[in-house]
Amino acid sequence: MEIWEESLVQKDKFRSAANKLLNHCFIIKRREDMRNDYVFVVQNKRLFDEYFDLLGYELRVNESSGVIGLLSLTGTGRLRLKKIESVLLLILRLLYIEKKKEIGLSDDVVIMAEEIHDKYGMLKIQSKPAIDKTTLRDVIRLFKRFNLADTIDSDVTRPEARIVVYPSVLFAMTSDNINELYDIVNEKLIGYTGGNEADDEEDPD
Repeated sequence: MEIWEESLVQKDKFRSAANKLLNHCFIIKRREDMRNDYVFVVQNKRLFDEYFDLLGYELRVNESSGVIGLLSLTGTGRLRLKKIESVLLLILRLLYIEKKKEIGLSDDVVIMAEEIHDKYGMLKIQSKPAIDKTTLRDVIRLFKRFNLADTIDSDVTRPEARIVVYPSVLFAMTSDNINELYDIVNEKLIGYTGGNEADDEEDPD
């Protein structure tokens, strides 16, 4: 690979971007701390394609959304979500789609914690009718780790706490049409309604 014949700076940039993708799944262009990594990967996509192909991943670049992610080609390296984590991820996707229609393409999607509670409450899940503070805090921390969301306010358990939702939430489920994705998310959320699964059960999807 030509990258190893380049300068030490180029090697460090390659290593940094590759590790971010392996450890956090996504690189988000809108995030200031990732912008340089995003540009570097786009400029050197062929090299990253070759590298990740050796590891069993497909590099996916969506320039319209400013998201770079990895897709496992072997089924390994995937995070197995608990049922409640899957439900909250789907809620974030739904809120992202709804907000994006309102604010347009150029602005960040910011939601409040109470909006998550409201959407969740509408599902009427018998085994867990409400989200407790510990669950919400732990799930948002998980989503931050994988660059799906971030917090503006320190205490995410407060109803008015603001959460930034990144476009990466769209790419755990492939779709070329945001309206189609909206319908898919709604259908999946309806599928959870009235469920009696244990909170720590893993999502089979």
